Amino acid sequence: MIWKVIADLLMPRTCLACGAELGPEEEHLCESCWKDLPRTRYWKLRENPMAESFNSLVQRNMGEDVRYQPYGYAASLYLYKGGYREISKALKYRRNFAAGRYFARMLGTTLAGSQYFQDVDLVVPIPLHWTRRWQRGYNQAAVIAREVAACLGCPCDTRLLKRTRHTRTQTHLNAEGRASNVAGAFQVNLRGWSKLSGKMAKNGEGDGVSEGLRFRHCLLIDDVFTTGSTAASCERAIRAALRTATPGRNSNNARRVRISVATLACVER
Repeated sequence: MIWKVIADLLMPRTCLACGAELGPEEEHLCESCWKDLPRTRYWKLRENPMAESFNSLVQRNMGEDVRYQPYGYAASLYLYKGGYREISKALKYRRNFAAGRYFARMLGTTLAGSQYFQDVDLVVPIPLHWTRRWQRGYNQAAVIAREVAACLGCPCDTRLLKRTRHTRTQTHLNAEGRASNVAGAFQVNLRGWSKLSGKMAKNGEGDGVSEGLRFRHCLLIDDVFTTGSTAASCERAIRAALRTATPGRNSNNARRVRISVATLACVER
């Protein structure tokens, strides 16, 4: 404790939300901002504004393909508003990994206690284009995803999805512009797909035929959810790979895969 006090004297820590100086017992937010953290509580609700936005885009992407697929759950830790925007920005733009991992673990612990996310068996971060990843040096979604996966006790695959083209920033685009901007921008990396689909794997009985997929509930992870366009585009890429990799008798297994989304923050609808 004494070393923490000395460190705070030499390099005072400040609240991410309001900028006030933090006390020795405070982490990332001051006591007042912790009390006012605008938690969404979406993890308690099967249907919520975030889930409805995500699923409506998924349905639109399906077009005339009306085959059954499970409802995608959606949750975020807090609303992206006021000074609380700085939590995700601290990770995304200022390399504050300590804060990013702290709130990611909070998200993961929250999801682990939710009836809707307890069966997640694969966590996948939404990828950056390789040029943006190279410029930034890391993918903030991957930082969050690793912590969430650890809390859920399941694998995190940071290479399953790839962004195939460099897209404009979504910040100043409307809902239609966001959807158009990321349409077709993601693909499944086929190098890692066979390990998850089991297409070429032995089933333990010697016939070399896979009995289906190695996952049933995939959770997409990002830092902020705005309209859901990016997550829905990633969902479509995974669905396309599922249809290709699991033909015939395994196609029903593929349709039963649930694809959900979770983020640190959600823009208030």
